[in-house]
Amino acid sequence: MRLNTLKSKGRKVAKRVGRGPGSGCGSTCGRGHKGQRSRSGGGTLVGFEGGQMPLQRRLPKFGFNSPKARWSDEVRLSALAKLDAKEVDLQALKDAGLVSKRAKRAKIFLSGTIERAVVVKGVAVCKGARAALEAAGGRVED
Repeated sequence: MRLNTLKSKGRKVAKRVGRGPGSGCGSTCGRGHKGQRSRSGGGTLVGFEGGQMPLQRRLPKFGFNSPKARWSDEVRLSALAKLDAKEVDLQALKDAGLVSKRAKRAKIFLSGTIERAVVVKGVAVCKGARAALEAAGGRVED
């Protein structure tokens, strides 16, 4: 390959519309005759279906944001095992940094193990975590 034998592919020249009949794109400038799309500023918004109910309004909405989720937190059993308190309530969890300060409720889930007896007061506990706590000699008080 030599530099003097290279050929460029060139560049496509932009079509110049509205420059007379000799250009092949004069008078109507490729927009056809009359109608909304032939006008300047003509066209519709994205999603407009000519007055028919648009697809994004016909389909059902999925999911929702629970208002309770803002004030609720989760605690793993393995994190509870690292806590040095014998009695665990919401304030003890907040002080330890296991739940956020704004939390109004918390729930303990079975994730990990616990070897020592812990008394849980005023905190929700799932079925598996309750069994693990009671097997370790602890109890759950509501």
